[in-house]
Amino acid sequence: MLAQESCEACRADAPNVTDIELTDFMPAIPEWLNINEESVAKLRRSFAFKSYKQALSFTNDLAYLAEQEDHHPDILLQWGKVTVTWWTHKINGLHKNDFIMAARTDALYKH
Repeated sequence: MLAQESCEACRADAPNVTDIELTDFMPAIPEWLNINEESVAKLRRSFAFKSYKQALSFTNDLAYLAEQEDHHPDILLQWGKVTVTWWTHKINGLHKNDFIMAARTDALYKH
């Protein structure tokens, strides 16, 4: 299960996920979108909250998780909504780490 895995140190020459891996990983994170932004593959999902304070708390928890794994997303905090985008800057695309962190972000949201 992806949410139970830890990220591996990623090198600049690490390969992007393959189409087969993408097909295998996406069902584990069904609410995430596989997007292409400026020719870079990314994962994006928005999370809903009842207040700004709840959204901020989730953002802070996610930042702590990202710092633990040394893998950092783009986070857009709005009233009642947090949008998270994962991709690996070093390889300018998607790595298995992004799917692990997306699954861990989902688990964080459920708690």
